[in-house]
Amino acid sequence: MSNIQEFPNDDPHALVRWWLYTIAVFVAVMVLVGGATRLTDSGLSITEWAPVSGMIPPLNPADWAIEFDKYRTTTEYQTINKGMSMDAFKVIFWWEWGHRFLGRIIGIIAVVPLILFWVAGKLPQWIKWPLVGMVVLGGFQGFVGWWMVKSGLTERVDVSQLRLAIHLTMACIIFVATIWLARSLANHTEEGRPEFAWQSAGLLLLLLVQIFIGGLVAGLDAGMAYNTWPMMEGAFVPQGLFVIDPAWLNLTDNAKMVQFMHRISAYVLWAATFAHMMSVLRNAGGTTHSRRAVAVFCLITAQALIGIITLVLQVPMSWALAHQFGGVVLLAAITAHWRAFRPKQNISSPKGFGRLNPTYG
Repeated sequence: MSNIQEFPNDDPHALVRWWLYTIAVFVAVMVLVGGATRLTDSGLSITEWAPVSGMIPPLNPADWAIEFDKYRTTTEYQTINKGMSMDAFKVIFWWEWGHRFLGRIIGIIAVVPLILFWVAGKLPQWIKWPLVGMVVLGGFQGFVGWWMVKSGLTERVDVSQLRLAIHLTMACIIFVATIWLARSLANHTEEGRPEFAWQSAGLLLLLLVQIFIGGLVAGLDAGMAYNTWPMMEGAFVPQGLFVIDPAWLNLTDNAKMVQFMHRISAYVLWAATFAHMMSVLRNAGGTTHSRRAVAVFCLITAQALIGIITLVLQVPMSWALAHQFGGVVLLAAITAHWRAFRPKQNISSPKGFGRLNPTYG
């Protein structure tokens, strides 16, 4: 069995790293397709979870008739889409089928190379079980997706906004884990600065909270209403934020409250990113870390502007997907930023995840 040091270049883990980046790209595309599936109200067009047989779409008119008949039993069809044509059904079916098919492809490109790299001895010992955990989380994500879809097949006309937010956030966590592991296999040009690591970790946590709330916004179609900025119904803090009893349900079920939370969390995230940038510039100016902090701040500012435009224009698909894509790019940037502040992983260490090089990078 070949040893990892036998790679013919100076970067023995390049192949594994680019495999992880490939997974990350596919997950990012998956998030975008999921957003389009939601915006086109396509998520309930496939009423069964068939992980293997579901890879094959309808191939003839009889197959299409069967799928359409299943969709006609849903509350969404009976309430909203009654009388829909077969051609219109095919449009929403292909969005949902493409979303599920992409998930299966991600599973294949994650599992098969992992096995090959493992058997060939190309993986550092410390990364093996984190990779297994990531694959297991990805498999569980498929179940969560079905759990989400199932919530809309009977009494509701759409999926649960809470389950949608969980599904979206889990996808983002998988994306973050993939980027983190890939960056852990990379050479870093600057010494690490652990004193800033907690700041960047906090930014990442705030962004994940913001994405979770964004999932609630999407699930409730909250972006379709209150399409002014910075005011909502003529006030910064609008009336009617606590109209549901018990009060805590407003945090997940009240569209006005959910959009308000999304705005406030965006302000907090922007201010925290600005404060972090100033801290790094003051204490580590002229370094790659400071340049990266500026880049992250520019990205969060651009993302906020795209979000405002999306809101004011009443969520056209192009702008909504641009906003979602911006969130994914920001996730990657902050994850890489955080990893650069951390101690450099001794990537050839055979004795576990916690063994670090005494230098930083």
